[in-house]
Amino acid sequence: MIQSIDYFAVAPPLVLALAAGLVLLLDAFLPRRPYVRPMLGVVTLAGVLTALGFVVAQASRSGEALRTFCVPEGLTTAPRIVPALPPGVRPTTGKPTGTIAVAASGPETGAVPSCSFVVDDFTLVFAGLALAAGIVVVLLSMTLLASGEIPVGEWHFLLLCTLTGAVALPASRDLIMLVVALELVSLPVFALTGLRRHDGRASEAAVKLFLVSVVSTAVTLFGVSLLYGATGTVHLDRLAQTLRERAAVPAVPGPGQAAGDALPQVTGTTEAYVSALHLSYDSPPPDLSSVLAVAVVLVLAGFAFKVAAVPFHAWAGDVYQGAPVPVAALLSVISKAAGFAGLILILVTALGSEASTWGPPVALVAALTMTVGNLLALRQRHAVRLLAWSSVAQSGYILAPLAVRDDEATGASIAYLVFYAAMNLGAFAVVMLVSRRAARNELDDYRGLAFRDPAAGPALAFFLLCLAGLPPGLAGLFAKIVVFRELVGGGVAWLAVVMAVNTVIGLYYYVAWAARIFTPAPRGASQGVVSDMPDISAPGAVTAPENPVGSGEETGGGRRGWLPVVVAIGLTVVVSLVFSVAPQVVLDLLPGGSGIGR
Repeated sequence: MIQSIDYFAVAPPLVLALAAGLVLLLDAFLPRRPYVRPMLGVVTLAGVLTALGFVVAQASRSGEALRTFCVPEGLTTAPRIVPALPPGVRPTTGKPTGTIAVAASGPETGAVPSCSFVVDDFTLVFAGLALAAGIVVVLLSMTLLASGEIPVGEWHFLLLCTLTGAVALPASRDLIMLVVALELVSLPVFALTGLRRHDGRASEAAVKLFLVSVVSTAVTLFGVSLLYGATGTVHLDRLAQTLRERAAVPAVPGPGQAAGDALPQVTGTTEAYVSALHLSYDSPPPDLSSVLAVAVVLVLAGFAFKVAAVPFHAWAGDVYQGAPVPVAALLSVISKAAGFAGLILILVTALGSEASTWGPPVALVAALTMTVGNLLALRQRHAVRLLAWSSVAQSGYILAPLAVRDDEATGASIAYLVFYAAMNLGAFAVVMLVSRRAARNELDDYRGLAFRDPAAGPALAFFLLCLAGLPPGLAGLFAKIVVFRELVGGGVAWLAVVMAVNTVIGLYYYVAWAARIFTPAPRGASQGVVSDMPDISAPGAVTAPENPVGSGEETGGGRRGWLPVVVAIGLTVVVSLVFSVAPQVVLDLLPGGSGIGR
């Protein structure tokens, strides 16, 4: 049986994968000339823009969601749990009473088939977010790679692979594809972290990230295997249906069982399935509730590693600081968005009927994450480490609405993630501009930045105020209001109180950093560190000088080397301003909540 493929549905990840292969081939066969490095960056940027164009085209079409890699008609439908038959009554398959029986009925007429790849509203929002963030990361990478110390072809290949996984993951609708896409996001990132040669801190960060990725993958796979073992299916819609029907099964005692015992009888469509499940009731049935509870905990822990949620957050500070700034920006937005997309698909789509099991742990993890992240950020003096722990705290804010356990609250999480992405990417872009000229990249190096660079200084202050939720950065304020509204309306007001306290804590370090930007530096202090940074308000007027030997920072490659990061700052400022003036632009993308399954 040959399965048809909707190439329009898979166009965005397919374009990214083809662009990755093209970049690798060009790097292998083109001569080593100065024009090759920027050309590979242009090819990468063109691939990301083309994929984003396909996402826009998919969003502009009307009708049902795009589906491909679906279960062909005629194959078995999802296993269904049915009540046990009284003693002496034969099941529909003719098997004797006391076996797990499978019904012989075929697939339901007109039913939507189970598919592994679905492009709906949820998919389009996350894919668009990942690709828009990918454009900024590619621009930052062009400046980083201008020095020639990092292999350009390998860098862009790995970056495109990560974006391929980030676009494919929100469209994944079975457990296998979900795990594969998640690893496609994660594995190239630790290689990107360690590509900077002769940098011990980067190598240490790469090893830590690799170990975290391996552990989180093992935990996630264990949880996924338990879900499959308990339900007999890998498709998320079938898994959800099986769990809903299991919850509705009345407890009818069978031979050798006491009243009230759960009877996990399963039905499907084929005799092969019958023979595979020909089990005896002589022994007590397995306690699927306990298995599902363990599976939920393991899956939640695995994804908590990916989004740096407490207590699986310890790697964030060292990895963000040791990685190149574009990789830190990727981890804070693209990798985090992919992790939350997978978490929402598992919890809301597949395990929605088990919300009473995972709701309280999610609320507790969200409260701990925002609290620990903010408290750790208070103690930081390094700019990237502060953004790292701030990113942990922001994960708590994004995670909090999921504890409400409905579609509206899920939409609030996605809206906050979109607002956060624009603000955080802009902050990392300015930090990269300063860090290339400041060997330490500490907060004191930003003192007086508004006077030395009248464009970069106010831009960073604007992003910090957005993250704090203060005017004129109203984007962050709107994002927090959306989350507060869902928490209070959803019956978890205590979590709203915790978030309010943490918002006040976050105000301190965001405002303190912004105040440094407008505070004149003492005469002679830090002038030799950042005074030679190019003024992005007039990028053609200054050529970036060489860094001191052993500073650990590469030169930006002159005026053209700095231009991409200037463009990245400009893009994020424009988007953040749009979100501040018209937040409905984001909220309109989420009609009725998350849009999953639309």
